[in-house]
Amino acid sequence: MATPLVAGLSVAAAALGSRYMIQAWQAFRIRAAMPRVRRFYPGGFEREMSRREAALILGIRERAALDKIKEAHKRVMVANHPDGGGSHYVASKINEAKDMLMGKGKTGSIF
Repeated sequence: MATPLVAGLSVAAAALGSRYMIQAWQAFRIRAAMPRVRRFYPGGFEREMSRREAALILGIRERAALDKIKEAHKRVMVANHPDGGGSHYVASKINEAKDMLMGKGKTGSIF
Protein backbone atom coordinates (compact mmCIF):
# COMPACT_ATOMS: atom_id res chain seq x y z
CA MET A 1 0.00 0.00 0.00
CA ALA A 2 2.82 2.43 0.78
CA THR A 3 4.76 1.51 -2.35
CA PRO A 4 2.31 3.15 -4.83
CA LEU A 5 2.19 6.24 -2.64
CA VAL A 6 5.99 6.53 -2.52
CA ALA A 7 6.21 5.93 -6.27
CA GLY A 8 3.60 8.60 -6.95
CA LEU A 9 5.38 11.14 -4.74
CA SER A 10 8.69 10.32 -6.43
CA VAL A 11 7.18 10.89 -9.89
CA ALA A 12 5.59 14.17 -8.75
CA ALA A 13 8.89 15.38 -7.23
CA ALA A 14 10.78 14.47 -10.41
CA ALA A 15 8.20 16.32 -12.53
CA LEU A 16 8.35 19.46 -10.38
CA GLY A 17 12.16 19.37 -10.34
CA SER A 18 12.27 18.97 -14.11
CA ARG A 19 9.82 21.84 -14.55
CA TYR A 20 11.97 24.08 -12.35
CA MET A 21 15.15 23.15 -14.25
CA ILE A 22 13.51 23.84 -17.63
CA GLN A 23 12.30 27.26 -16.46
CA ALA A 24 15.72 28.11 -15.03
CA TRP A 25 17.43 27.07 -18.28
CA GLN A 26 15.06 29.18 -20.39
CA ALA A 27 15.62 32.22 -18.16
CA PHE A 28 19.40 31.74 -18.37
CA ARG A 29 19.31 31.35 -22.15
CA ILE A 30 17.30 34.56 -22.59
CA ARG A 31 19.51 36.47 -20.13
CA ALA A 32 22.70 35.29 -21.83
CA ALA A 33 21.45 36.41 -25.26
CA MET A 34 20.80 39.99 -24.13
CA PRO A 35 23.82 42.25 -24.59
CA ARG A 36 25.28 43.82 -21.48
CA VAL A 37 24.84 47.55 -21.65
CA ARG A 38 27.29 49.66 -19.72
CA ARG A 39 25.60 52.45 -17.85
CA PHE A 40 27.11 55.86 -18.22
CA TYR A 41 26.85 58.91 -16.04
CA PRO A 42 23.39 60.32 -16.89
CA GLY A 43 23.87 63.95 -15.82
CA GLY A 44 25.47 66.93 -17.48
CA PHE A 45 28.66 68.65 -16.43
CA GLU A 46 28.98 70.59 -13.20
CA ARG A 47 29.98 74.26 -13.28
CA GLU A 48 33.20 73.55 -11.36
CA MET A 49 34.70 70.13 -12.02
CA SER A 50 35.20 67.97 -8.96
CA ARG A 51 37.43 64.92 -8.58
CA ARG A 52 34.31 62.74 -8.58
CA GLU A 53 33.08 64.16 -11.88
CA ALA A 54 36.56 63.87 -13.39
CA ALA A 55 36.71 60.21 -12.40
CA LEU A 56 33.25 59.60 -13.87
CA ILE A 57 34.25 61.24 -17.17
CA LEU A 58 37.35 59.06 -17.51
CA GLY A 59 35.65 55.95 -16.13
CA ILE A 60 38.17 55.34 -13.34
CA ARG A 61 38.39 55.68 -9.56
CA GLU A 62 39.12 59.01 -7.93
CA ARG A 63 42.40 57.74 -6.46
CA ALA A 64 43.68 55.93 -9.56
CA ALA A 65 47.37 55.72 -10.37
CA LEU A 66 48.90 58.10 -12.91
CA ASP A 67 49.36 55.40 -15.55
CA LYS A 68 45.68 54.41 -15.23
CA ILE A 69 44.67 58.06 -15.64
CA LYS A 70 46.80 58.41 -18.78
CA GLU A 71 45.47 55.15 -20.22
CA ALA A 72 41.84 56.12 -19.55
CA HIS A 73 42.42 59.61 -21.00
CA LYS A 74 43.86 58.15 -24.18
CA ARG A 75 40.99 55.66 -24.52
CA VAL A 76 38.29 58.30 -24.02
CA MET A 77 40.02 60.86 -26.25
CA VAL A 78 40.33 58.38 -29.11
CA ALA A 79 36.58 57.86 -28.94
CA ASN A 80 35.72 61.59 -28.64
CA HIS A 81 38.48 63.45 -30.49
CA PRO A 82 37.26 66.46 -32.52
CA ASP A 83 39.24 65.31 -35.58
CA GLY A 84 37.26 62.08 -35.53
CA GLY A 85 33.86 63.75 -35.30
CA GLY A 86 33.79 64.39 -31.57
CA SER A 87 32.84 67.58 -29.79
CA HIS A 88 35.40 70.26 -28.89
CA TYR A 89 33.48 70.84 -25.67
CA VAL A 90 33.61 67.19 -24.63
CA ALA A 91 37.30 66.99 -25.54
CA SER A 92 38.06 70.01 -23.37
CA LYS A 93 36.15 68.42 -20.47
CA ILE A 94 38.12 65.19 -20.91
CA ASN A 95 41.39 67.12 -20.81
CA GLU A 96 40.19 69.06 -17.77
CA ALA A 97 39.30 65.78 -16.05
CA LYS A 98 42.78 64.40 -16.72
CA ASP A 99 44.40 67.57 -15.38
CA MET A 100 42.18 67.51 -12.29
CA LEU A 101 43.04 63.90 -11.44
CA MET A 102 46.75 64.33 -12.14
CA GLY A 103 46.85 67.32 -9.80
CA LYS A 104 47.85 69.93 -12.35
CA GLY A 105 45.57 72.53 -10.83
CA LYS A 106 42.39 74.09 -12.06
CA THR A 107 42.96 74.96 -15.68
CA GLY A 108 39.27 75.34 -16.38
CA SER A 109 37.47 74.72 -19.61
CA ILE A 110 37.49 77.32 -22.36
CA PHE A 111 33.75 76.83 -22.73
